[in-house]
Amino acid sequence: MKTDKTELAVAALKDGTVIDHIPSSVVFKAVEILGLTHTEHAVTIGCNLASKRLGSKGIIKVADTFFDNDVLNRIALIAPDAVVNVIRDYEVVEKYPVTLPDTIVGIVKCDNPKCVTNNEPMRTRFDVVSRNPVVIRCHYCNHSVDGNDAKIL
Repeated sequence: MKTDKTELAVAALKDGTVIDHIPSSVVFKAVEILGLTHTEHAVTIGCNLASKRLGSKGIIKVADTFFDNDVLNRIALIAPDAVVNVIRDYEVVEKYPVTLPDTIVGIVKCDNPKCVTNNEPMRTRFDVVSRNPVVIRCHYCNHSVDGNDAKIL
C-alpha cells in the first residue's frame, strides 16, 4: 500500500467537538480557556497548520465532549473567526462560527487596579466595542482592552 507522505493523518473523531480556524498564536490560550489542561478525554491540538484564510492556523479536537455555547463563545475573545464542528458517529452534524455576545459578564478580569470589580466582590462586565479585532470596554471604569490581551477568569 502506497501512502501520500505530504498529508498528516490524524485519527477520525467518533463523537466530540472540533474547533477550527484558531490563530496559531492563541491555540494554547484557547486550550486553557476551554479547561482542557485537566480533561480525561482525548485531545488533539494542531498548531501552525497551513491555512489559506489565516496563513497558519490551529485546531483543537476533543473526543466525547460537547461544550455549552457560553464556553465556546469565550474563544471568540481571542479567535473571532473560529468555527465549531460538532461530530456524532464520525459525521459533522453541526458547523457554526463562535459568536461574541454584546456584553461579557464574569469571563474577563479588568486589569485596571482601581476598577470597582477588583475591590468589591462583584462580577465583571465588559461591552464589546469592536468584534474584529476584538476590543472590549469595562462597563464600570471604561478601561478598554484588546481580546488577545484580556485576562480570562
